[in-house]
Amino acid sequence: MTRTKLSTKDIAYIGLVTTLIVICSWISIPMAIPFTLQTFAVAFALLFLGGKKGTLAIMIYLLIGAIGIPVFANFRGGIASLVSPTGGYLVGFLIQGFIYSLFIPRFGESNMVKLITLLIGNVAIYAFGTIWFLIVIGNTMTFWVALGMCVFPYVIPDMIKLALAFVVVNRLKPILRKSTTPT
Repeated sequence: MTRTKLSTKDIAYIGLVTTLIVICSWISIPMAIPFTLQTFAVAFALLFLGGKKGTLAIMIYLLIGAIGIPVFANFRGGIASLVSPTGGYLVGFLIQGFIYSLFIPRFGESNMVKLITLLIGNVAIYAFGTIWFLIVIGNTMTFWVALGMCVFPYVIPDMIKLALAFVVVNRLKPILRKSTTPT
């Protein structure tokens, strides 16, 4: 494994994207699994920063929350949030980042590959989060009931958020390229 040095610009972008994830987690509609804009922000992080730097932003977000800063949905923080019934979905964001980091270098950077990779990552979030949810709550519901409560209501909104992340990144990148070129 090779080490990659981060430039000042990389560190600034990672910090800004981590902040975006935090802000998007605070925009929340309370439900069994809070409806937030986190999936938008996580997809944005990966599309905008790339796999490694985007995953680093996600990891920083989770670490900040783990130490107790209220960066998760409903202004929660701490290890208790990560081991709660919904904590598996938060950890799933990191799994999505790892999947993105592995797939994109192998299969290319076309929008189709990125979209399929993000969709696979979302399935991983759903699977890991739902299994975690069932383990934490015990034998109180079936897998299908858990899917009906924790996944099915979120599929269409999550697809919309993925599409929105693509649109925002595709519009933002050319603007940033223009603003950073020497005159």
